[in-house]
Amino acid sequence: MNMPLLIGLAAPPVFLMILYISTHNQIVRRRSNVTESWSNIDVVLRRRHDLIPNLVRTVQAHAAFEKDLLERLVAAREDAIHGLARTDESARLESRLAGNLKTVLARVEDYPDLKTSQAFLELQSELVNTEDRIAAARRFYNSNVREYNTLIESFPASWVAQNLQARPESYYELDTPVEALTSSQSAAV
Repeated sequence: MNMPLLIGLAAPPVFLMILYISTHNQIVRRRSNVTESWSNIDVVLRRRHDLIPNLVRTVQAHAAFEKDLLERLVAAREDAIHGLARTDESARLESRLAGNLKTVLARVEDYPDLKTSQAFLELQSELVNTEDRIAAARRFYNSNVREYNTLIESFPASWVAQNLQARPESYYELDTPVEALTSSQSAAV
């Protein structure tokens, strides 16, 4: 058999195999990026969860806050802690927690001695910092999800993704109380 003909017959299968392996590795790498970026969200959400009990203690020590309001905040925190999986339910629970946190922080305006308490101001600063971290981690995660979803829905990667049973990931959207935190923090200064 003639050598150029043999090379011509072998080249397409070798090219397809290289293309498949390369695409497979891209999908795995992007899926790993999504998982890693979710871990970043998980870390900062846990940080926020850890700050809530300190907020409740600080507020109770300086103000005659409505017991029901603080109990709702604590209950929302507990629900959010148990719902940390990467799901729409987690986003709903975190949004509920954020809403309760906004309400508590809005009520701080009624207690001037609490607004000027050094412990509260430090805690409020930590919460603002944590909310900024959550927003950054969410942007990073959503960017990785966009890249991953685009890859597995594009040709020829969609064929490889189908073989890998790769499914599109959901974006992670949640409300954050940054506005309430920053507005009450600037009012206290």
